[in-house]
Amino acid sequence: MTTAVSRRDRRISPVFLGLVAIMAVSAWAVWTDYSASPGFAVFLFVVSGWVVSLCLHEYAHARTALHGGDLTIGAKGYLTLNPLKYTHVALSIVLPLIFVIMGGIGLPGGAVFIERHRIRGRWKHSLISAAGPLTNVLFAAVLTAPFWLGATDRVPELFRYALAFLAMLQVTAAILNFLPVPGLDGYGVVEPWLSYRVRRQVEPYAPFGMLAVFGILWIPEVNQAFFDAIDAVMRALGVSDWDTYWGQEFFRFWQGAPGLPGLGS
Repeated sequence: MTTAVSRRDRRISPVFLGLVAIMAVSAWAVWTDYSASPGFAVFLFVVSGWVVSLCLHEYAHARTALHGGDLTIGAKGYLTLNPLKYTHVALSIVLPLIFVIMGGIGLPGGAVFIERHRIRGRWKHSLISAAGPLTNVLFAAVLTAPFWLGATDRVPELFRYALAFLAMLQVTAAILNFLPVPGLDGYGVVEPWLSYRVRRQVEPYAPFGMLAVFGILWIPEVNQAFFDAIDAVMRALGVSDWDTYWGQEFFRFWQGAPGLPGLGS
C-alpha cells in the first residue's frame, strides 16, 4: 500500500513554524528573566507550547491514518501541522485554550476528519485514536526530563515552574483523552471493538462528550480527586506540587505578580 503524498502536502506550515518561534523566544525570555513581566513571558511560553502540542497531537492522528490507509489526509493539509487546516478550529484550538486559562486543564478536541471507511482492521482504527494522546505522553516525558534526570539544578527557577505547568497540561490531556467517553480518543480506541448496535446508540452523544467531562470536573469533589491523581503522576515524574503550583500562578499574569520571594516581588 502506498502512502505517498506530494511534497507540498508535507511541507511544514509557516503558521506552525511561527508558533515554534514564539515558543522559543518566550522560552528564552523566561530562562534569562529578560521580560519586564515574568508572568506574561510564562503565559506566552505555555500557550505557544500548548498550541504546538495540539498540532503534534492532531498530526499524530493524521500520520497514523495515512499509514493506515486514508490517502486523503495529505490533500486536506493535516500533514503540514497548520492548525488552521483542522476541521474544527474552535474545538481543536480555541476551546482547549479556554480550558487551560479557566481551569489549568489540558484537553485537546477532535480536529482531523479521517475517512474511516478507507481503513481496514480494528487495530488500525484503535491505533489512530491512541496516537494523539500518546503524543501528549511523549511531550510530557520530554518536558519533565530535567526533573526525572535530576538536572534541575542547572535550570532557572522560573523556567522550571513554566516547564512543570506545561508538562502538567500534557499529563491532564493524556489522561482525559484516554477516557472511554464518546467524542474523546479513548472512546475511539475501544469503539472498533463494540457491536454495531452499541456504536449507533452512542453516536449522537459524541459531540457533547468533551463538554460533559469538563462540566463534571467542575464538581469540587471530582476536581479534587482528579488533581490529586495528576499530582501523583507529576511526583512520579520528579515534579513537585510546588513547581506546578507556581507555574500556574505565574501563568495567570492578569491576576498580578505572585508573592514568591525573589521572583514575584
